[in-house]
Amino acid sequence: MLTRNCLSLLLWVLFDGGLLTPLHPQPQQTLEAEPRENVVPVSGRRSSAQRVKRGWVWNQFFVLEEYMGSEPQYVGKLHSDLDKGVGTVKYTLSGDGAGTVFTIDETTGDIHAIRSLDREEKPFYTLRAQAVDVDTKKPLEPESEFIIKVQDINDNEPKFLDGPYVASVPEMSPVGAYVLQVKATDADDPTYGNSARVVYSILQGQPYFSIDPKTGVIRTALPNMDREVKEQYQVLIQAKDMGGQLGGLAGTTTVNITLTDVNDNPPRFPKSIFHLKVPESSHVGSAIGRIRAVDPDFGKNAEIEYSIVPGDGGNLFDITTDENTQEGVIKLKKPLDFETKKAYTFKVEASNLHLDHRFQSVGPFKDTATVKINVLDMDEPPVFSKPMYTMEVYEDTPVGTIIGAVTAQDLDAGSSSVRYFIDWKNDVDSYFTIDATEGTIATNELLDRESTAQYNFSIIASKVSNPLLTSKVNVIINVLDVNEFPPEISVPYETSVCENAKPGQVIQIVTAADKDLSPAGQRFSFRLSPEASNKPNFTVHDYRNNTAGIETRRNGYSRRQQELYFLPVVIEDSSYPVQSSTNTMTIRVCRCDSDGTILSCNVEAIFLPVGLSTGALIAILLCIVILLVIVVLYVALRRQKKKDTLMTSKEDIRDNVIHYDDEGGGEEDTQAFDIGALRNPKVIEDNKIRRDIKPDTLRFPRQRPPVEDNTDIRDFINQRLQENDVDPTAPPYDSLATYAYEGNGSVAESLSSIDSLTTEADQDYDYLSDWGPRFKILADMFGEEESYNPDKVT
Repeated sequence: MLTRNCLSLLLWVLFDGGLLTPLHPQPQQTLEAEPRENVVPVSGRRSSAQRVKRGWVWNQFFVLEEYMGSEPQYVGKLHSDLDKGVGTVKYTLSGDGAGTVFTIDETTGDIHAIRSLDREEKPFYTLRAQAVDVDTKKPLEPESEFIIKVQDINDNEPKFLDGPYVASVPEMSPVGAYVLQVKATDADDPTYGNSARVVYSILQGQPYFSIDPKTGVIRTALPNMDREVKEQYQVLIQAKDMGGQLGGLAGTTTVNITLTDVNDNPPRFPKSIFHLKVPESSHVGSAIGRIRAVDPDFGKNAEIEYSIVPGDGGNLFDITTDENTQEGVIKLKKPLDFETKKAYTFKVEASNLHLDHRFQSVGPFKDTATVKINVLDMDEPPVFSKPMYTMEVYEDTPVGTIIGAVTAQDLDAGSSSVRYFIDWKNDVDSYFTIDATEGTIATNELLDRESTAQYNFSIIASKVSNPLLTSKVNVIINVLDVNEFPPEISVPYETSVCENAKPGQVIQIVTAADKDLSPAGQRFSFRLSPEASNKPNFTVHDYRNNTAGIETRRNGYSRRQQELYFLPVVIEDSSYPVQSSTNTMTIRVCRCDSDGTILSCNVEAIFLPVGLSTGALIAILLCIVILLVIVVLYVALRRQKKKDTLMTSKEDIRDNVIHYDDEGGGEEDTQAFDIGALRNPKVIEDNKIRRDIKPDTLRFPRQRPPVEDNTDIRDFINQRLQENDVDPTAPPYDSLATYAYEGNGSVAESLSSIDSLTTEADQDYDYLSDWGPRFKILADMFGEEESYNPDKVT
């Protein structure tokens, strides 16, 4: 190897045109320090366009990694042409590892590595060298950069970074089926020698698997490997560098390979006959036994479907698959009876649900077994002959009458006697009794259908030999209706007939009602009573559909001769015993028009003159209406006149209308007459007092109601008028009530006397004189009123 390195350096020097002059030959030494032209100095002090003759340039040195010698490892030597060997040149070193990894002899330029190097840690170092004059300290040569490369040795074994591996392959796979690819990594230099060239081999796992030595792909090596025989395999893989040659380093890893299941095995019953014992008292739908077929496969390949082969007894049973245990669960479809049949035999088939067509040539993937079931005799409770009993009894049936019976018997081999009793739950059960031995049911009280139409209770039967074994049955007793009530005519009991009626005219349709519960097909019949049959006024026509018509038998009826007719109608039902009743209908004679519309049925109309026409009656009515209108107008005029008299009377204590000529509506009145001044705020509706009666002395605080600007004056006056009309405290004669509003915001507030205090105390109106000439008339008027004595009013 050293010889090859020296030859490489020699060829490089010759190719570059330099000269190799080792000053101190050493085995590991590699030196390049020859003058070159056309090389740019590192310091950049000269332009790249100039051709400069360099005294020295060092390009690359090599050093072996993992050097274990006792002395520092010699790397190479630096030398300048300006160095004449008299000690005037000083060599310096800087860059990666200078002083820590590499040192230089300042006088001779020898470079040494002072510690062991690892190429995998750092493959090369970049350093800079300088030749300096010892006296002047000035550089003799431009600074040059060179590289010291760490030469690789085979010091790293291959490693499986992803190991250990886990893989799987289906069972029964052919030879060469792909399993997994493994990969080993070698940290040595792959570009130098065979240190990083890895070769794979199997140390453990043959002859089942093989591996490609170059790619690391693992494949099956044997055919028909069966998971049911062996499921897990552990394969040991080795990776060796140096191309597998002697002396190479090796690394190993483990590959755990699992054979996955395929459906290559059919289910098999472990025995051909299964014996089961089932009590006859087992309930329908309950599980009575389990059988199991064995399938060595796994997962869905081991799922089994069970079915019953049609045959003897198979229709009494059913079988399903338990998804957790893959067992066949046999269930009862119909009840068992030991006394009827004591044993059953049928076949059960087990088959795979998921078939693999590659293995159908092996044989059918199903198996058959025989199931024998023996029915065990159990001590069972008595069995009623019917699931439910329905009986009927007429109401008012005498106490102790037998209305029916229930029957239960012991079906076991050793038959036992049965006792009956009523399952008492409420007072309803006390209406009936049962014979404990015979099971006959009799009435215990009188029954009334109108009170209770149906009774529902339970009968219990128990074995004498084992009273704890009981059965229960439901009994329904319907109470039948006895025809107690006669039918009656439905409303109306009163009808009418026109005076101008014709014979055979139907004036009323009648129906009947019966308080009894009429069964389907109940019919009612209608007829006249015998005493009315001889009278030729009316008759009854039975339509035979539970209705009848009242028909006239004469031509015309006169109210003056007879206003009312009484018609006895006999109604009869069809139940047993037959009940009938006589119902009297009242027929009133009425006056009708030519179309048969009733005009009047009043008694007063009978005394009108005979032959008075309709036109005459209308004329009379018009005269009466006109007279009433005249009377109403007269009364209204009288009332109006009386109101005017009251308004002009100054002596009346009631409200008066006072005319003002020039005062206006107050300070805010800007028009000669404003209809808005009549709008009155909400009037105090409490304490309504008759104005013609002298009230007691009351003092109320003077209150100014709030203004309601949106009140319509017409609605307001009508509302106040209606309130006075319906006021029970108002005087019995006409009076005039006025409502005025002088404006909003006047300092005088309202000048109306309506809201004035009702009191006998004197009031001071002297402040009116202070309001100016516009209120002079008011001041004079109220000043005169102070001398008015209210006691003189009558």
